[in-house]
Amino acid sequence: MAQKSTAAPMRVVILGATGSIGRSTEDVIVHAPSGCFEVTAVAGGRDAAGLARSARATGARFAAIADASAYGALKEALAGSGIEAAAGPQAVVEAALYPADMVIAAISGAAGVAPTHAAVRAGRVVALANKECLVCAGPPFMRDVIRFGARLLPLDSEHNAIFQALGGQSADTVEKMTLTASGGPFRAWSREQIDAATLEQALAHPNWSMGPKITVDSAGLMNKGLELIEASYLFGIGADRLDVLVHPQSVIHGLVSFADGSLIAGLSSPDMRTHIAHCLAFPGRVTTRAPRLDLAEIGALTFEKPDFGRFPALRLAMEALAVGGAMPTILNAANETAVEAFLDRRIGFSDIARLVAGACEEAARRGEQAAPGSIDEAMAVDHIARDRVRTILA
Repeated sequence: MAQKSTAAPMRVVILGATGSIGRSTEDVIVHAPSGCFEVTAVAGGRDAAGLARSARATGARFAAIADASAYGALKEALAGSGIEAAAGPQAVVEAALYPADMVIAAISGAAGVAPTHAAVRAGRVVALANKECLVCAGPPFMRDVIRFGARLLPLDSEHNAIFQALGGQSADTVEKMTLTASGGPFRAWSREQIDAATLEQALAHPNWSMGPKITVDSAGLMNKGLELIEASYLFGIGADRLDVLVHPQSVIHGLVSFADGSLIAGLSSPDMRTHIAHCLAFPGRVTTRAPRLDLAEIGALTFEKPDFGRFPALRLAMEALAVGGAMPTILNAANETAVEAFLDRRIGFSDIARLVAGACEEAARRGEQAAPGSIDEAMAVDHIARDRVRTILA
């Protein structure tokens, strides 16, 4: 068990403090041995009350909310605390640049790219839970990580498991990296049942407690496709050496097959606190309240190949990775826009994959597949793809 640190506490900024990752990060920090961590700033999207609660609980000095109209509510909720409040997208970037040793990048979607990139340009250690940074702008983002002397620690459960399984080995020694997927709520459903799925059914994930967008992505296996793209850039490994296995128990999160025939797997309970703690304490360890695995009680671990007929979103993501260039950016932008429409009950569940496929096909027809050369170029491609899907929806 970790003891009280005699060194200065690690200073942490939490981007996405009101989401599931942010709340789990708070839990790890608050219950860690005294003196391990100090939260300097927190940022959130629209939930002023939740952000104020997080700032007070962690002792943060600065709280930024992306929604400018929520400034009054945040200011009021922080009254008397001495915590500085700010609002708007630039305020979130300011939070990312607050004095810190590590930035937890857990803002969902493309909205998290700018503040995370700001932390990278400042040369910070970034615990990355925002996969869109690499899906939208993988090559320029990774170039800037090197250019500015930053470091990425993978926080998503699958990438964190692979990072631990790699054990510092070069990607050249790897034959295959495999990400696991629970299969979501529709794993055993027929295609007809999935076509008729309701929002409530899509949000009923059997293993994980997550935000609505990522939960819908998981129901269609798009989330696993986005994670494959992230893994390719994060670990410098081609699409031909990446694979997905459906693993309903969500105990094994990632596997690495090495050239000598060894297969190393990362196991833990389906609780993000384990992976958050690994990043926060790296290269050490810190105790968490995450449940421990009892393999005898679990009894059996099972695996299935993904069914691309019932889950076309995964196939679309794998094709986008294989094509490369701007296609992953287009795929992600179209998916975010389509999922938003599904959450607003404007389209059916299977319409998400259809809209994404249409956006990718239209971009290919127009010859708009050139790789973005910078973060700004990637975000321009993102905006075009979103507008195209919104036009279809309108």
